[in-house]
Amino acid sequence: MIVADTNLFVYLYVRGQRTGQAEAVLARDSSWAAPLLWRSEFRSTLVGLVRQRDLTLADAIVLVAEAEQWMAGREYSVVSTQVLELAARSGCSADDCEFVALAQDLHTPLVTIDRQVLKAFSGVALSPETFLAR
Repeated sequence: MIVADTNLFVYLYVRGQRTGQAEAVLARDSSWAAPLLWRSEFRSTLVGLVRQRDLTLADAIVLVAEAEQWMAGREYSVVSTQVLELAARSGCSADDCEFVALAQDLHTPLVTIDRQVLKAFSGVALSPETFLAR
């Protein structure tokens, strides 16, 4: 199991330059977990793509439904005090620290492309490249 940051979901569901990498992560470990926040972040990204006319609203609706169905049962609440403590110590956003907190709680790696998170939480956060090389 891995904790996947929202960018991995976007790369997996929206065809682009990093889709192959997200598919490789999925092939390596198909059990992804995420804090409930991933849904809001994913929807926000899809809305941005709709507004940029890179994606139709109908396609965004299909993608979000597919992603939410796939993640059913693997979405978690996180402890607010843990998130705040991680954010205060690291300088990372509370949103990013939700993913870190979940990875710590599940004793599993967080796969992310966020450079700040990778630097601040090198004990738990891995880039997709590093994860795939393990």
